[in-house]
This record gives sequence, structure tokens and C-alpha cells, in this order.
Amino acid sequence: MILTTHATVGATLATFMPGNPVLGFAIGFASHFVLDSIPHWDYKLKSSKRNKQKPLTNDIIIGKDFFNDLVKIGLDALFGLTLSLLFLGFIRHQSILTILCGAIGGMTPDFLQFIYFKWRHEPLISLQKFHIWMHAKTGLNDRPFLGILSQMAIIILAFVLS
Repeated sequence: MILTTHATVGATLATFMPGNPVLGFAIGFASHFVLDSIPHWDYKLKSSKRNKQKPLTNDIIIGKDFFNDLVKIGLDALFGLTLSLLFLGFIRHQSILTILCGAIGGMTPDFLQFIYFKWRHEPLISLQKFHIWMHAKTGLNDRPFLGILSQMAIIILAFVLS
């Protein structure tokens, strides 16, 4: 799932806990794993080194490709935060702090994966094992149109339910 989807769903769920940004962060964090269990599309990261047989050895290689990927990831996260703030904050008049905490919570597990790739210690090892276990075993990477469309539907559904 892309960060925009994780951010918007996390932010939306957090609005059900108004006045409690810590709980908003926690529900956003938990929602990440539920979303990842749905077959989905992810954009390609050129700096990613994957091993399907041993996913705990996956890595991100820091170099030229990494900095290009960082821009892509940053724009994705920024779009998710902006969309959440615009829709939930300015249209639905929800708490900005709660929205931000939910959105950041929704994106944090992927940030923690990067930390795991560079520092393979507990509790990150256990979290990475859980992340892999929860992740959909089939994906939509070979069908980007359907993958993007399904994530747009999830975002719209989250906003409608809010």
C-alpha cells in the first residue's frame, strides 16, 4: 500500500478518537497492518533489494537510487498528509493534531522497516516478522491500474465513513 493510503486511513480512524492524539496514533499504526493484508499495488523502489525466500534479509541500498526513492516516498507521504488535512481538517473540521497523529501512525511501520534494514535488533526484528506475516501474499503490482484504483476506493470509503 502506498503511504497516501496509510496516512488517509490512519487519519480518518483517528478522528473517531477526538481529543486523544496518542490513541489516534495507535489506531493509525494498527491500521497499517490491516491495510497491508489486502492485496495491493506498491510503486517500485529502485534502491530496494528483495529476497522472496528470505524476506528478513531485504534491504534498502543507500546511493543515488535511494535519494530518488526518498523524493518519491516524501511526495507520497506529503500528499497523504495534505489530503488528510484538507478533507478532515478543513472540510470536516476535525482536530489537526489528531489527524496528524493518525496519519503519522499509519505511515510509521514503513519508516520502521527502513530502520530495521539498517539496524536489525529487537524490537524491530519482531515487528518486521509481524509486518511480513500480515502482508498480503498476493499483490497487484502487475496490475497497477487496478491497484491504484483500489487504493483510491479505500481512501474514498474511509473519508465517506468519517
